[in-house]
Amino acid sequence: MSAEFTSAVVSYTGKTRFRAALERARDGGAPCVGQWMEFPGYTLARTVAGLGSDWVLVDCEHGNIADNEMYLAVGAIAAAGASPIVRIPAGEAWMMKRALDAGAHGIMIPMCETKEQAEAIVNGMKYPSKEWPNGIRGAGAMFAPAYFQQNGQDYLRHANENIAVIVQIESRRAVENCEEIAKTSGIDALFIGPNDLAASMGYFAFDHQKIEEVQQATVRVLKAAKDAGKFAGHFALSADIAAQKSKQGFHFMNCGADISAITVWMSNEMARMKTLMDK
Repeated sequence: MSAEFTSAVVSYTGKTRFRAALERARDGGAPCVGQWMEFPGYTLARTVAGLGSDWVLVDCEHGNIADNEMYLAVGAIAAAGASPIVRIPAGEAWMMKRALDAGAHGIMIPMCETKEQAEAIVNGMKYPSKEWPNGIRGAGAMFAPAYFQQNGQDYLRHANENIAVIVQIESRRAVENCEEIAKTSGIDALFIGPNDLAASMGYFAFDHQKIEEVQQATVRVLKAAKDAGKFAGHFALSADIAAQKSKQGFHFMNCGADISAITVWMSNEMARMKTLMDK
């Protein structure tokens, strides 16, 4: 989002562009803006990451991206100067391990609904240490250090502080517990998934923007994150929504997705072509 950062890593300790941009947003600067990948492909990932966003999310939950393709995308995004964030399919420790060992700068975990789930996520994300005695991540990250511009020893020393733990709040139950989730030590950010949130409340998912109950829940989650000193994010498929969420106080949001860009542009051009030919 800003020419302030030109590299995926901004300090010798491995501090990521994603975390630096979050801090910039928290301190009143430009928001931390990303893009969303549903399609596989090294070249696509590198192209998207070179467009100026602070981060690019590799969607292994709903996207057509398998394990090897996730590895390739993470490397491509980091090489292009953005932070690779991976959304895993579920809050399973082995899924976290695969994305972490690939070199992800942050992991987004869907459907976190309780404090207990949040604590289990943190344990799965952390190497065991004095600060994190319950961490269960295995010390076998052979590829990740390169994407933090570190050797293996320095990566092991700093990974717990550098890698962002992002949980999605996307159900009624999660909203009811969002204050406790936000207070959980080791959770860095709460990210609202508005479609699933609306659906869990009994509404049609795509109507979330005009449903008052969903919007009130969004405000509650935003407040819970900020009160706990954590970062708050929101899903957005357009510049209009992204800007709106930034002005509302969210620290980070995506500004579109590859599949949306392709389908919207191509369908608009097909319709325009028909109009031009009918004249």
